Amino acid sequence: MSRRKLENKSLSGLLATSLHTPIKTDNFYNFYMLESKELGRGRCAVVRKCVAKSTGQEYAAKFLKKRRRGQDCKAEILHEIAVLELMKSNPRIVNLHEVYETANEIILVLEYAAGGEIFDLCVPDLDDRICERDIVRLIRQILEGLCCLHENNIVHLDLKPQNILLSSVNPLGDVKIVDFGMSRKVENSSELRQIMGTTEYLAPEILNYDPITTATDMWNIGVISYMLLTQESPFVGADVQETYLNISQVNVDYSEETFSSVSQPAKDFIQKLLIKNPEDRPSAADCLSHWWLQQGELTLLCSPEETGCSPQLPGHTPKGSEERSVKSSCNSSCSDKEDKENIPEDSSTLSKRFRFDDSLQYPQDFVTDFVC
Repeated sequence: MSRRKLENKSLSGLLATSLHTPIKTDNFYNFYMLESKELGRGRCAVVRKCVAKSTGQEYAAKFLKKRRRGQDCKAEILHEIAVLELMKSNPRIVNLHEVYETANEIILVLEYAAGGEIFDLCVPDLDDRICERDIVRLIRQILEGLCCLHENNIVHLDLKPQNILLSSVNPLGDVKIVDFGMSRKVENSSELRQIMGTTEYLAPEILNYDPITTATDMWNIGVISYMLLTQESPFVGADVQETYLNISQVNVDYSEETFSSVSQPAKDFIQKLLIKNPEDRPSAADCLSHWWLQQGELTLLCSPEETGCSPQLPGHTPKGSEERSVKSSCNSSCSDKEDKENIPEDSSTLSKRFRFDDSLQYPQDFVTDFVC
């Protein structure tokens, strides 16, 4: 395998536009009560639930440091704000309410999604497994949000079950796509090449440092669909290197055992997305026309009568029903200690039912190519 040092192009693909949302310098704590419990913590952000003092409305406050490792990250934060503004009218994208700035941080006051991450629906020990009919609804909603992003030439680049929240869990709520810190704008006139994302969800073109397009997000839709339907992660290996190899060779288990409770249209949907060549993957709009998502009232496998599953997930509380996964990707590095905390001590015990959660946000940290 060849090795190369990738150049840092951290500022490429950022939206350069004037913001409509005023960035307030007032004291955030004069207007919001902050709960001590964290909803999420990423490499560059901490998120806590907060309550507006004037209305009692619940929000999620995302605290982003403006400087890390001596680098100014404000441009990346403003890009994230600009993307949220651009998507403000889309109900599938988390809504930005207000922005505050202090000497060291920028605080995004975001819509609060009480239903937690859809990752909680992927775990194999879930007592009340959701039905395929409900998975169809969730995937359709994710694609509706993605269509709007792609129509505006924005790629998310970190779509994963941890970055897709639900408005409620019982009944099963609507999708809210979050965390646009890694998102980038793609232009026909120039190529965007970056190593960004979370290990087991990376598309082959990212590993190979090939151009990024909207098709990169479509790979992630395939991975998310696979996980929701099978409760397994399609590419995770015993260690990170094996995971990279599985991705680069598209080693996917489509066995009858794995897909025993999955309909053929759903399997076909995944197979059309987990394709190595990005040009061969359907677009978000194309996916919405796929026969799996167009079945309407036709009977799907994993019906409540057949499996005892319930669309309302009775008695199920997601891991921290108030949890919000935030992996903001302002292009600066975290400490080695933080990186090690993301890797299990004994990675050999991992199965495809568990995940790595280490994000590749910094091109200079990625030096191995997988070209197959």
